Amino acid sequence: MSARRIFDAHLHIVDPRFPLTPNYGYLPPMFTAADYAVRVGRLGVAGGAVVSGSFQAFDQSYLLDALQTLRGAFVGVTQIPADTSDERIVELDAAGVRAVRFNVRRGGSASLDDLDRLARRVHDLAGWHTELYIDSTDLPDLAPMLTRLPAVSIDHLGLSAAGLPELLRLVESGARVKATGFGRGDVDVRAAMRRIVEIDPHALVFGTDLPSTRAPRAFDDGDVEVVHEAVGDELIDDVLWGNAVRLYRV
Repeated sequence: MSARRIFDAHLHIVDPRFPLTPNYGYLPPMFTAADYAVRVGRLGVAGGAVVSGSFQAFDQSYLLDALQTLRGAFVGVTQIPADTSDERIVELDAAGVRAVRFNVRRGGSASLDDLDRLARRVHDLAGWHTELYIDSTDLPDLAPMLTRLPAVSIDHLGLSAAGLPELLRLVESGARVKATGFGRGDVDVRAAMRRIVEIDPHALVFGTDLPSTRAPRAFDDGDVEVVHEAVGDELIDDVLWGNAVRLYRV
């Protein structure tokens, strides 16, 4: 297993001290910041992005607590209502939030009707990019909008093999992609990663997706080596660290 420095670009913290909202009747098991630190203790994680899940809806209290608790270069990816004030967005940025998430697959975020306006507003105000949890087969209808946005990333390699060509077209337009959630879809993860870095060596960022909520297969430490095998020695440090540090402005 690689001992390289890692920026974990996709992790969730589930702390029952803070509000949780059932998503289709589901509530995840506890996975606190302390639990996360123990789990990745031997991986070389020196920073990461704490991502709001569907079950956290618009709550910011858990996220702000996690960013204060975790040691290292950690930032936040939040879900906010479309009518969030400019002042609140600036406050969240000062606390370490660096992106807004649209959870197209499971909900809990602002709607796609708000995507264009909100994505542009947070970028203009605070330099945030926009992250989408979406099946890549659903990208064609959104692609004209997404390619015009200032900065976009797609979770979990887009999930679907059938949608990979559309995902790659977005990469050609400047989108970033998270090498995360390898057990969540049917995409050939090695082949997808190779294609992405061939198009843009700076487009791919790695994340553990811990605690792998509802994933058919949870993150395994060996997934780091899967990434290494796919992108090679020349690019592995950028994929594990540099690309994400630039994306999240750490």
